[in-house]
Amino acid sequence: MFKEKTLKSNYLFKGKVINLRIDEVETYSNRISTREIVEHNGGVGIVAVEDGNVFLVRQYRRPFDEIIYEIPAGKLEMGEEPLSCAYRELEEETGYKALDMKLMTSIYTSPGFCTEKLYIYFCDKMVKTKTNFDEDEYLELIKVPILEAKKMILDGTIKDAKSIVGILMLNDFIHK
Repeated sequence: MFKEKTLKSNYLFKGKVINLRIDEVETYSNRISTREIVEHNGGVGIVAVEDGNVFLVRQYRRPFDEIIYEIPAGKLEMGEEPLSCAYRELEEETGYKALDMKLMTSIYTSPGFCTEKLYIYFCDKMVKTKTNFDEDEYLELIKVPILEAKKMILDGTIKDAKSIVGILMLNDFIHK
């Protein structure tokens, strides 16, 4: 009923992480309009819990020019399955290898203009290995009691959407 028909698409930019596409569409009310679409392969976030503590990473994020707190996360490579990506990213960023993971949910980060879909996983069974950061990545792993992580959301310390969703969903996964 409310779908739009694509009349034409044009790429303005193709990059390593995103592409920018302009679509000309016919709306459900038969009007011609333009949509700016950011294409992104998507990613994963992992809510890792050990001994009642949530794993968070502190890292600098250039778009906001600040250090932020996030759950371990990363982008999907072309054709990569989300679960495989989650196992890889947890080990790369934390130095812990997951023995099992459960999908908590998936979310659209900015559905008005971006195709990015994030898969959020829960993990509470892991073994210590070693970190393997990307060459241009620096982050610090911290372990925070679950209640403290929730307080960090409420006081605005944690601002990252995937982290907020995952941490707030923890009660539904922690004892299953």
